[in-house]
Amino acid sequence: MANQKRTSLKDLASELGVSIATVSRALRNSPEIGQEMQKKVKELAKRLNYRPNPFAQSLRKEAPRVIGVVVPDLVTHYYSAVLDGIEEEAKKGGYSVISANAHENCEDEVRAIDNFINLHVEGIIASLSQNTTDYSHFEEIAKMGIPLVFFGRTCLPDKFSCVIANGDIAAQEATQHLIDTGSRRIAFIGGPNHLDMVWRRKHGYLEALRENRIPIDRELVKCERVDFDWGVEATKMVLQMENRADAILAFNDTITFAAFTAIKELGFHIPEDVALIGFTDDLHAQYVTPQMSAIEDQAQEMGSVAYDLLQKRISGDTKIYKKIVPQKLVIRGTSDKHEKKV
Repeated sequence: MANQKRTSLKDLASELGVSIATVSRALRNSPEIGQEMQKKVKELAKRLNYRPNPFAQSLRKEAPRVIGVVVPDLVTHYYSAVLDGIEEEAKKGGYSVISANAHENCEDEVRAIDNFINLHVEGIIASLSQNTTDYSHFEEIAKMGIPLVFFGRTCLPDKFSCVIANGDIAAQEATQHLIDTGSRRIAFIGGPNHLDMVWRRKHGYLEALRENRIPIDRELVKCERVDFDWGVEATKMVLQMENRADAILAFNDTITFAAFTAIKELGFHIPEDVALIGFTDDLHAQYVTPQMSAIEDQAQEMGSVAYDLLQKRISGDTKIYKKIVPQKLVIRGTSDKHEKKV
């Protein structure tokens, strides 16, 4: 027998041309929904054999209480470390965590959010996928009143609390270090420009160039996607120009190690020919030779803060918070040229 797709709240809402929030409230006999609409929703639910998820029902009646976490790429150390911070605090609070990997894909992100809604989680913590530009699924969460907090890559700051890093300041400090140690043709390799995390870091990089009166060359700014192969390609582009880059600031760990790989493949020496600083974690930065100069996220701390903000919202605090977890620049072998240019 073929598997039958379970009818969801979203299916009912689409059929009736109303919001998921309206359907949910109608099924709960909310006085906010008129009798006629309640009748329509219940009749359709019966016709399509809609059944509330039994797992979700058991969660509402019994421990453990559950929150959902959706991340763009669970394979990277940054997101797994954030998740670790969330889980550690959730355990203390008596919550279990369901995590979903969006694989840097908006459709998977939407599907994860829809699953969390159907599971009736008490709250959601999320970071945007790189190709998410339509935020309607999060608008729906706001209308439904489901507690949600963003971290890292965020949107809708007027509706949701968030925790971010001070990427602009960190990028400016890193770029200044590259300038102080002699680099002048500094490239920035990042992800999509619409991501707030990207433009914060790019802004800090550009500010350092402006303050040092170094002309901004748009050919040295490559912002397209978060992908290892593209990171290799972008690095080779800035290193094969006639007036090539002599330093690179890389957006995250995926791009950082892609740049490291490309520099080596082209036969350049690090840092003598090309200096490199990446936004990455402490552990992996020390695995390569030379050891990586890195802007380190306090990823676990970010997870802890995100959980704390979510708990405030679950407890009824409707204030919108914006918390900043500082990053730390650690200088190692990939950027220390030892001598300043005069």
